[in-house]
Amino acid sequence: MQVQVNTDDHVPGREDMEREIELLLNSSLDRYLDQITRVEVHLSDSNAAKLGDDDKRCLMEARAAGHGQLTASHQAGDMRAAIDGCIDKLLRVLDSSLGKALDKTKNARETIRRDGLDALPEA
Repeated sequence: MQVQVNTDDHVPGREDMEREIELLLNSSLDRYLDQITRVEVHLSDSNAAKLGDDDKRCLMEARAAGHGQLTASHQAGDMRAAIDGCIDKLLRVLDSSLGKALDKTKNARETIRRDGLDALPEA
């Protein structure tokens, strides 16, 4: 899985943040590593030099084979909280879309709905 981090001019420490984000994503998204090809992370500070609450924003776009682009975003008072919140939201999006597909293939068994009434045992 390739991780690309983009920041605006008001986010300091990009190199350190890139390594930390890559480690966080690899450990958090380990269930989906074989399905996700790339994650783009966009970090921004909406108030720039001004003080304010919830002005740090993290947006993540995960590209999954056969599913297109899945996105999540989170705003918080500091960048670490924005990143953590965004990872949590991205996990919920992935569980909702990719997790259902994984569960369907694992739980493929005979059912009345899928196989019709002929699949019922005779009484």
